[in-house]
This record gives sequence, C-alpha cells and structure tokens, in this order.
Amino acid sequence: MVKLCVCLETILPQSSFQDRIRKVAELGFDAFEFWYIDHWFDEKGLTPQEKDVKTIASTAEDSNIVLSDFVLNSPDGSIGGSLVKASDRPLYTKRLKKMVPIAHDLDCKKLITCTGNFVEGVSRKKQHANIMKTLKKASDIAGKEGLTLLLEPLNTLVDHAGYFLDSPHEAAQIVREVNSPFVKLLFDCYHMQIMNGNLIATIEKNIDIIKHFHSAGVPGRHELFIGELNYPNIVRHLDQLRYTDYFGLEYFPTMPSEESLKKTLKLLE
Repeated sequence: MVKLCVCLETILPQSSFQDRIRKVAELGFDAFEFWYIDHWFDEKGLTPQEKDVKTIASTAEDSNIVLSDFVLNSPDGSIGGSLVKASDRPLYTKRLKKMVPIAHDLDCKKLITCTGNFVEGVSRKKQHANIMKTLKKASDIAGKEGLTLLLEPLNTLVDHAGYFLDSPHEAAQIVREVNSPFVKLLFDCYHMQIMNGNLIATIEKNIDIIKHFHSAGVPGRHELFIGELNYPNIVRHLDQLRYTDYFGLEYFPTMPSEESLKKTLKLLE
C-alpha cells in the first residue's frame, strides 16, 4: 500500500500543531507535512510566525511519525524568492541554506520548491532558463546535505493565477534537464487535473522522477471522495508502478477533520 502523508495546515484548525501531529499518528498515517516553518496558516491566510522546531521534532519522535517535507519558497516568490528571476538567485540560495539545518533538526529529507509567478516583459524561454540555472546551483547545495528539492507545478485557473509552472510536462522537462538526483517532481493530482487531466498516463510517463504526490477532490479541494477523481484507482496504479514514496493528503475538510481523515484512510486502504 502507498504510504500516506497528511498536510497539517488544512486540518484540525482549533488544535495546536503538536496535537495535530499526535492525532495524525494516532489515526494510523505514516507521515505529516506542512507549508512554512516561519509562517502560520489559518482562516485569515498566511501570517509570519515561527513554528517551534524542537517541539515538532520531539512530538514526531514520541508519536512515532515522520516529517516528509515542508515548503521552501512560496508560489508567488514573496517568501524565499522566485526561480524565474535571475536577480532572486542569491535570495533563494540564502533561504535554502537557512532551511538546511532546520530540515536536519526535523529529520526531514525533502523541501518543496515553487517557481514564482510569470514575469511580464521577460520571455518564457528566459524564465525557463533562469529556473534551470537556479535549480542546478540549489541541487549542489541540497545534495551535499542529503536533501531533495521537489519542484511543484500548480494550477493557474483556480488557485494560483499568474504562476509560471502550470504544466506537468514542462515541470518534468525541467527536472530531466537539471538531471540531478536531488531535484525531483511533486505531482499534485488536484492541480494537474484542473490544468491537464489524463493523470494516470502522465504519472506513468514520469514515475521515475516523481518523489511525492499531493491530492484533493476536484472541484473544491475537499475530501478525495468528493469530486470527479477516482483516487482508489490512482493509488492502485501507484502500487502497480511500485511507487514507494509518500502520497500526501492536502485538502480542506467539509466535515470534522478526524472523521474526514478516517473516511479518507478507509477509502484508500
């Protein structure tokens, strides 16, 4: 069975972060993930606020659950810089170097990276080249530290208008061109269903470079059992493809989080 990972940002909104970790472990999930170490997400959106690294690490260890990944830089580039901007390269690498010891303290091996938004007045070819150059430099830093960067394409029709990388095909092309064992693809089924569809064929074509999945129901970004996607079938295909990394649940529940997670776990068993 594919190993399941829960994004803590979108569940149990009234609970502390450590209680979220404990609850996810208690329910039987293999791992958890979150967005930023220095921002908190709630109904108001993102707020600058440091998460307590020592508390997260000790709670995870006591609960016998692992941290799969967290986010390095924001989709629009306002946190940690943009890959599409050559001028942001120093900012991005500084951010990466800052996150390295935090990842080690959390025993985390993967960081999610975003491209930033499309820059008007600069050709797409040039921005693609900027992504390549920055990721190659970043892969050297990450590789020496035993970390993997996960490049994530997102949808530009519903959630991330203006984002540069909204195609799984261009994302895969970038990962293959960078050609580093420390730069892989994050395939978000929700985002890519909105943009491209044809999920199983696209996954099969690129399973060799996919190192993490995200999932949510389409439309709405709610439970996996709501919407047009057949997630049990997708997970069965991943088993057949011998995928061994995590399948992340990153959705906004329409019911109490604990009930929602139990039903989702049963759905995917």
